[in-house]
Amino acid sequence: MRRQCRIWWPKQLSLTELSSCSFLFGWFVSCAPNSFDLVVAFACDEAALCRCQSSLKEILSETNGSMSAYLQDKSMFSLLGQCAAYPSGNDQLLKIKTEDDGQRKSCNHGTARAQNMQGSTSRERNEQRSCGCHEVNGSLEMHRRTAAESNHWIQMICDSHGIHGRNINWIPKFHHIHWNGKIVSQCDVHVVIYDAPRYGTHHFSVRSWNSSKQLRPLIKKPKWVTELQQKQPLNYLDAVILATNSATASKIIFERRLDSKRFCSKFSLICMFITLVCQLLAVSVASLSTVLYILLQFLHSLLSFGSQRWIYTILARVFKTAWINIQIRCCQILYWPVFLQNNDFRSQSCVEYAEKAALHKHSMWSSLVVDILLGNLIGSTLLVHAESVCLCIMNFANDSTNELRSGCVWLVGVPAGFKLHTELAEVLGMISLNAIQIWSTLWIIVGSLSIYLVKGLAILGIIFGITVPAALVIDMIAIVTLHISTLHWMISLVYSQQIQALAALWRLFRGRKWNPLRQRLDSYDYTVKQHIVGSLVFTPLLLLLPTTSVFYIFFTMNYLSIILVCILIEVTISVIHATPYIDILLRLIRRRRFPSGIWFEINSYHSKSFNSPNGVCLEKTSSKDSLQEDNPSGRSNVLVSILHSNFLSIGEIVLPRYRKVFSGVSRSYFGRSAYGILTGKRIASTLGTKLPSTMPWMSIPFKDYWCLCRKSMLACMPECNCHVCEYVIH
Repeated sequence: MRRQCRIWWPKQLSLTELSSCSFLFGWFVSCAPNSFDLVVAFACDEAALCRCQSSLKEILSETNGSMSAYLQDKSMFSLLGQCAAYPSGNDQLLKIKTEDDGQRKSCNHGTARAQNMQGSTSRERNEQRSCGCHEVNGSLEMHRRTAAESNHWIQMICDSHGIHGRNINWIPKFHHIHWNGKIVSQCDVHVVIYDAPRYGTHHFSVRSWNSSKQLRPLIKKPKWVTELQQKQPLNYLDAVILATNSATASKIIFERRLDSKRFCSKFSLICMFITLVCQLLAVSVASLSTVLYILLQFLHSLLSFGSQRWIYTILARVFKTAWINIQIRCCQILYWPVFLQNNDFRSQSCVEYAEKAALHKHSMWSSLVVDILLGNLIGSTLLVHAESVCLCIMNFANDSTNELRSGCVWLVGVPAGFKLHTELAEVLGMISLNAIQIWSTLWIIVGSLSIYLVKGLAILGIIFGITVPAALVIDMIAIVTLHISTLHWMISLVYSQQIQALAALWRLFRGRKWNPLRQRLDSYDYTVKQHIVGSLVFTPLLLLLPTTSVFYIFFTMNYLSIILVCILIEVTISVIHATPYIDILLRLIRRRRFPSGIWFEINSYHSKSFNSPNGVCLEKTSSKDSLQEDNPSGRSNVLVSILHSNFLSIGEIVLPRYRKVFSGVSRSYFGRSAYGILTGKRIASTLGTKLPSTMPWMSIPFKDYWCLCRKSMLACMPECNCHVCEYVIH
């Protein structure tokens, strides 16, 4: 089988021409016995490696240890090969013979061939010179020979041909590769030029946002679609993309270890000033947070002391929604230094992991900031117009009470021309009017305190954000409309019992009986007395049903309007908590930070014989060589493409969050609500949207909390190491 090589080449290396001999560092990912991926992270010249006081093996080991665990399992960071302006020994014709025992023999000028085993060392040295690899001195030459003989070593040359309009000056040209002790000079090469990912700029991802979503097929799939879905995924591609996302980090770590004693003195004063400002900012924020922490701990102690009293239990049940949102907000305020703690550098070595960790770390902050900004905006408006708002509330309450009273009086008479049962209508109307009058009298007493309630809501919004007063509004609406919910419960109880009795009597006339164990209707022989009693009870119940239904419909409409308002506020609170504000902002500024799949832009494709720079063709002399059998024509296929990404839209970023919010809502909610309205059963007053999970109450010493806040602030600030400040690890 013909060998295939895919070379992932960073675009930055093609901007300027490399030195006469540059060493390539990166990862070798093998996906099949006859194909491999070569991910080039960066190039380093020979002079820089010779100046290093540490051994190259130690530097490579340290750099590889800083990579993610998944990438270490797939491939090791190593020295891949060389890229030179021209190969050494290019004036000689290379002839290679591969025998079954793995022993290689080479000759120069196409005629000399060894006859004994005494000159094996000399022949190996001549082979290394004649294959085209650039010879170096010292430990680098030993490292190169070891890699070429046992592992993999690639030799590439600079090609002046570039890509116009893509800011690519030249493209690397494959010369040969030492593959498990064999020299391969002819194979199908695919050069993929990629822009090295950087934190805060872009990265690559092979996963789509809805890749895990399972959809029900609307039509029958063709056979070829089913076969395509049954194919094994390209698992090696995950390792390759992960390696490209780790290329910048590996370069920074390698250069930091390589030039460990290099300083940048001209930036020392600026770095000292920036460090001092960061320290002052961290101390200020930590002190302010500690004061707030002390206040919250004091309030928590008071509530814990009074939690055994009955009044505390009643208030917790009455203001349940507000209490849950206050707990969420207090936990967010207490736990912010924990969310901002810097993660392990191994997880940050990949740009994709670093981006996801940063977005997860700052999602709580963005939600908190937007919530508080909205709370300050609405709270300030309420404080300025508190009297006007109170007047509007009082007028609305009086109008609603008058409309409710007028509706009950209308139902006692002849509503819409329907003749109702006079006695029953008067009883139900009198009960409703008395309840409304009692509650309106209490509302006059409480109305004098409405100005303080509005100002309290405004202050809560300024301090805790808009979600806390919005949740308190839900509880206050439930308290203010308690008379409506009570009257609806009473009328619905009468209506539901009447409906159930009529349904049971109707089954009696049909000779059927409900079996609660098997949940079905069974035949049953009723006696004559049972039929007579059923007939006597069925007639008045049926005649009284219109009167009960009219009152039930009236109070159900009022109660549903209240529930809809509460559900609307509940959904608004959940949406405010779940909206990824930082993701939307970054998507508008730089969409390349949200990739969704990759694609290749084919730039050129050609099939030709591989020639050395001086025009001499490299060919095989052994008929036993598998490469010569797989490719009789001796032609190599070369493909050059540019790696691109698809990007998520704002809808694709936001919709998964909203699906999670409404995942707690039952699909049968509206069906059960409609059934409950028709039969007089209880209607759910909440939609059941999800809120952020509450965390355990944090209780640590004040000094430890201050130190934790300070360390968290310093962890979020950029590290200034002068020669590595181009790569900021958040």
